[in-house]
Amino acid sequence: MHGADPRLVLGLHRSRHHRDILTAALELGVTALDTAAPYLGFRSHSVLAETAADLLPKFTLSTKVGFFPGTKGAEHSLDPVRLRVAVEKAARELGREPDTVLLHNPERSLTGQSSADAHALLCDACTTLADAARDGLCQNWGVASWDPRLVSVVRVDDLPSPDVLMVRAGFLVGIDLLDDTAVLRDVWRAGETWGMSPLGGGHGKVWEEFDPRPFLRPHYGNLSRIQAAFRTAFHLPSANAVAVGTDNPGHLAQLVQALGAEVDTAAVSQYLRALHSHRQN
Repeated sequence: MHGADPRLVLGLHRSRHHRDILTAALELGVTALDTAAPYLGFRSHSVLAETAADLLPKFTLSTKVGFFPGTKGAEHSLDPVRLRVAVEKAARELGREPDTVLLHNPERSLTGQSSADAHALLCDACTTLADAARDGLCQNWGVASWDPRLVSVVRVDDLPSPDVLMVRAGFLVGIDLLDDTAVLRDVWRAGETWGMSPLGGGHGKVWEEFDPRPFLRPHYGNLSRIQAAFRTAFHLPSANAVAVGTDNPGHLAQLVQALGAEVDTAAVSQYLRALHSHRQN
């Protein structure tokens, strides 16, 4: 399991994009920022450039493409032309090329397709992002999937290998999704794994009922349940980085503090075995 140099990524999914949280992040040593084209009503890129143009070069910046404004709200597409235009637009709006561009929830367009059509759609989309990286529109490319179980049914061994695979992480992720993530990244030969939504967003009450601190080494018992849940998320699944959203500098500081904790990997392994056993029963 990954344990060295865990990286916290400041996610902007529910953020108000205020400058103060970006400044606080840099002061805390958080230099990775993750956003997406549809965030903040499709204004995330332009608002970041307007309010923090001088700060953006200090961050390693990732964004996502795949959702587009539609007549009835956001619509999803894997059309190669639209994706290429979206990558180019992201660079223009941000005032700089993003370091990483991720294909945003490709399962939205793959669901209901035949195996052959799903494979062709995903192949064209991945090739488009790989070409964008080759052409200097970004340094790396990857895939962000909220439900990789729907991607893992597509044959990916002959597709371009993503530099990054971004998936949900943490105790709220079921064993089926964890298993499919492991298979997908191995078969796809993905580079890094990034986690997201480690605390479950609006499911905060779960940490009042469940205490994840036993998954840390004993001398880290002074950390909160939220801190323990976040730190252990780097092992569910094993991840190089985990993105978490907050507009509260104090909360961000607590998560940064949690990075120094050591996870009891034996306890995590026992937990995973218990999940497998429960599923079989």
